[in-house]
Amino acid sequence: MMDTRTGIVWSGPSGRWHDVLPPLLDDAGLIDALAGYRQVLIKPNLVEALEPPITTPAELVCALIDYLQDRRDDFDIIVGEGTGSLDYETGHCFDRLGYTPLGGRRQVELLDLNNAPCRRLTNQDCTRWPEIHLPRILFETFLISVPVLKAHSMSGVTLTMKNMMGCAPPAHYQAGGWGKSAFHRQLDQAVFDLNRYRTPDFTVLDASVGMARAHLWGPTCSPPVGKLAVGHDPVAIDAYGTSLLQRSWRDIDHIRRAHQVLGSAEHLDIRSPALPVLR
Repeated sequence: MMDTRTGIVWSGPSGRWHDVLPPLLDDAGLIDALAGYRQVLIKPNLVEALEPPITTPAELVCALIDYLQDRRDDFDIIVGEGTGSLDYETGHCFDRLGYTPLGGRRQVELLDLNNAPCRRLTNQDCTRWPEIHLPRILFETFLISVPVLKAHSMSGVTLTMKNMMGCAPPAHYQAGGWGKSAFHRQLDQAVFDLNRYRTPDFTVLDASVGMARAHLWGPTCSPPVGKLAVGHDPVAIDAYGTSLLQRSWRDIDHIRRAHQVLGSAEHLDIRSPALPVLR
């Protein structure tokens, strides 16, 4: 049975994160969705130690943490990522990209998902990953994915569902010169299967700039896209993000596979909350 929030995306203009993010999260009912949870895992995209818009800006994650702690003071918040680089650990990304100070805040922890304790799971309906190893913490928390808007040279786009690849431990998925390289075989099926085991509970998509051609190189979107989008449905968010890159979700195989399985990619309900007047 589909969630009543399936197919809904809340979208507004980007700007100062602390100004533009709260109205979107309020309208989307994020705090209501967190009822019963005491622990939140925030998953940015820090695939490499490269500056935004290739990676998620620390300032956006800081604004999200401030929002959560302002609305409730009993959360334990984990900022978790697993870099794909074999040249350095995720801590290097945290240091270089401004995340390390977040780990010094009250009730906030930084976690390298590449080295976190794992669970082995099986699902015979998954043709690429009938067996998978994923960090246990994914199944013990409310998971908020914070990807950036990017095209991808192999999968067409990399948004919230593909952002979940950062959770895959290199101990099980390094098959070449990159920490998650086993995913590159049948990539779209691999991303779809991964999300059948664990897909984000909520997404904050940074579409303020956008990478127009690829995820690690090439031009940014010109003009910048200038959007921030949130939602509970990862398929709807990915379909919306794909449209912001002037592409069709029907051409993105992992979104097409996930449509009507993990969410809805068509007939989207795009909502724009009233933003505060800045003086």
